[in-house]
Amino acid sequence: MIIYLLCLMLFCCGLYCILVKRNIIKIILGIIIAEYAVNLFFILVAYRMEGRAPILSSEVEIVNMVDPLPQALVLTSIVIGLATTTLLVAIAMRIYEKYGTFDITKIKELKG
Repeated sequence: MIIYLLCLMLFCCGLYCILVKRNIIKIILGIIIAEYAVNLFFILVAYRMEGRAPILSSEVEIVNMVDPLPQALVLTSIVIGLATTTLLVAIAMRIYEKYGTFDITKIKELKG
């Protein structure tokens, strides 16, 4: 149970960075932290004590197998998160080239 609370705290830390920080880089880091907190939660939900890997075997009876669906979802989420992060960093670099700052309050004030 404590692991789920720690996962929630990690997600709240990422959400705090997204909502409160004014630096674009810190906002991107908050998004990354929140994504990994959700991935960790999916893995924690699928975990079973003394569970076997989801590989079928003819000689052993499968009693307690770990659910493979969240593992596949997390692998897909990691790839999508990497692409999203790359796009966000590219946009942040273009914003810095144009405005010379990462502060979103100063970017709102500038025209052009």
